[in-house]
Amino acid sequence: MKALLLAAGLGTRLRPLTNSIPKCLVEINGRPLLDYWVCMLSEAGVRPLLVNLHYMPDKVSGYIDSSGYKKFITTVTERELLGTAGTLLKNRAFFGEEPVMLVHADNLSKFDVHAFIDAHHRRPAGCEITMMTFKTPTPRSCGIVEIDARGVVTGFHEKVQNPPGDHANGAVYIVEPSLFGFLQSLGKEVIDFSTEVLPHYIGRISTYHNGVYHRDIGTIESLNAAQSEYVLALSGRDNL
Repeated sequence: MKALLLAAGLGTRLRPLTNSIPKCLVEINGRPLLDYWVCMLSEAGVRPLLVNLHYMPDKVSGYIDSSGYKKFITTVTERELLGTAGTLLKNRAFFGEEPVMLVHADNLSKFDVHAFIDAHHRRPAGCEITMMTFKTPTPRSCGIVEIDARGVVTGFHEKVQNPPGDHANGAVYIVEPSLFGFLQSLGKEVIDFSTEVLPHYIGRISTYHNGVYHRDIGTIESLNAAQSEYVLALSGRDNL
């Protein structure tokens, strides 16, 4: 399975830190965020990887060149941001007719990659997307999902004041190649995944719950919390 690692974000909520470094290279315990994803996915056999660039692309390319995983990684630079789904569609040829793992690589996560892929293979009939979910301590800052007894998404609430629970979208997906047909039908280049794709697929999105660790590194407070949380969450679970 191939993967798209979205690494083009500006990281505005992490300023002034991101005035001099792209968000995907912000370090947690001495390692860039992107490094966690590249290592975890590559070592699980998810490769090649496509990484999109926009903000400070030379710095991200420099990391990739020195990472030891360069042979598994292709980069594509976007002069204008295309949105998550727009980037996916623009690079359709890279992925061919296979399922694609779609990752927002400026979050910090740890999970059993093989179990995630297996969950997608065992998804309920009719589902074309498998969404990773996690339990969030801040529901109002996340996209909260409602699911049925099969684990299929029946409702989605994006950063609302009174969300119905704490089961959040982790912004990590496996999507079937049939998704490209829908994206093409929209007739445009810039496409947002959360607002233009997910609502269309309600009832056709299965879920895989990440019970190990996942955090949106969106603020300085969140970044600081991750420095200690990540190590604690992985204590005794290094086999993942």
